[in-house]
Amino acid sequence: MSGSPPPTGGFVRRVGLFQATAINMSQMCGIGPFVTIPLMVAAFGGPQAIMGFVAGAVLALADGLIWAELGAAMPGSGGSYVYLRQAFQYRSGRLMPFLFVWTAMLFIPLIMSTGVVGFVQYLGYLAPDMGRTTGDLIGLGVIVLVVALLWRGVEHIARITAVMWAVMITSVLLVIVAAATDFSAHLAFTYPAHAFQLTSSHFWVGFAAGLTIGIYDYLGYNTTAYMGAEIKDPGRTLPRSIIFSILGIMAIYLLLQIGTLGVVDWHRMSDPGDIASTSVASAVLEETWGRGAADTVTVLILITAFASVFTGLLGGSRVPYDAARERVFFRPYAKLHPRHRFPMLGLATMGVITAIGFLIGRHTDLATLIQLLTTVMVIVQALAQIVALSVLRRRQPGLRRPYRMWLYPVPSLVALIGWLTIYGYADKNSPGRHPIEWSLAWLALGCVAFVVWARLEKVWPFGPKEVSEEYLTGPAPDVEPAAT
Repeated sequence: MSGSPPPTGGFVRRVGLFQATAINMSQMCGIGPFVTIPLMVAAFGGPQAIMGFVAGAVLALADGLIWAELGAAMPGSGGSYVYLRQAFQYRSGRLMPFLFVWTAMLFIPLIMSTGVVGFVQYLGYLAPDMGRTTGDLIGLGVIVLVVALLWRGVEHIARITAVMWAVMITSVLLVIVAAATDFSAHLAFTYPAHAFQLTSSHFWVGFAAGLTIGIYDYLGYNTTAYMGAEIKDPGRTLPRSIIFSILGIMAIYLLLQIGTLGVVDWHRMSDPGDIASTSVASAVLEETWGRGAADTVTVLILITAFASVFTGLLGGSRVPYDAARERVFFRPYAKLHPRHRFPMLGLATMGVITAIGFLIGRHTDLATLIQLLTTVMVIVQALAQIVALSVLRRRQPGLRRPYRMWLYPVPSLVALIGWLTIYGYADKNSPGRHPIEWSLAWLALGCVAFVVWARLEKVWPFGPKEVSEEYLTGPAPDVEPAAT
């Protein structure tokens, strides 16, 4: 039986390859690299921190190929929960897609909270006398402002996000160009003793921490997979947009990391009392073009941080809405604002969790917050999708796959090793914070929530399993298959 996507429910396929790649890159490169370069240097203990961005790119590419095959075969709106629903429905009903939405309700706003932490850090460069309490209040005020803007409905969102994307690109390019004008190869490529001692456990603990930070900086390469119902020729466009965006962002990050290390001594980035440890881009501009230029670029970075939170909560609040509308999550999340037509409960819930995550990041450290959000998403999204791809190849061999993963199953194995490394070293890289235990507790709570929801909806295990292989039975699409 020929596989194809089901009706798109009113969506129009109008997003081409260029726009799709730009959408991915805009989600990948927000405030992240401006706040994580010092964290990466601290994790590795020197300029060899560049390995973290390379390792993150390798994991992103391997995982991206999983998204590419699943997204091309099932190009509907929803991304992960569509793939998990199709793969795991045979044995556990709607448990896995429900748990994905449950965990997304936590890790999406936690990602946004890192943007608010970065906002306050860079604001500290412009206002060095700002106290912790003042910083906390400003960060919470930013979150309230974002939610208020989205709550009232925002006209011309596409135009606003395009302007914010341009500001972000301008910020990155200015830092890269400034670093190139006063670049010191000695600073960038002089490594401490034993920097590459692979037999040392200290190296591998640092590598795992750097890999976690690296993949955090690449998150967003899968954004177009959530927009599958709006992508032109998804069999070709989705895989290419994922691969092109990862390669493009990797080039930007490498230039940014190497350029920064060639201007600011890495020891300064590891010193909590030095401005380079919290506002490294501002420190680069101050060293090269002076304080005035540094202040200007810092303002642009603040706009970038705000934009990352704005666009993240805009898209993230739709995840529980889409799931609830398709009876995969609690029904109240399917309600829209009667006038402005946005998902009220999803936005409110994620706004509150973003505020809590911001306070956690401010009163522990940003690295701990990143460890927490990555461990939460590893089990139910990253590892589950690796399994889902293999399950669907076995359960639905007739599923039309315009794109098949290159060198299968090698990328799946690389992604599996990478995600397990991040998860296995999480507690060692956050001593006393217990991110693994917190992630398992959240997952257990999600299982309890599923039982309550399944009882209310009278679905498995309190009703019959509903197996629906709709991507096997829909009408054939009018697109050509992509080369594998």
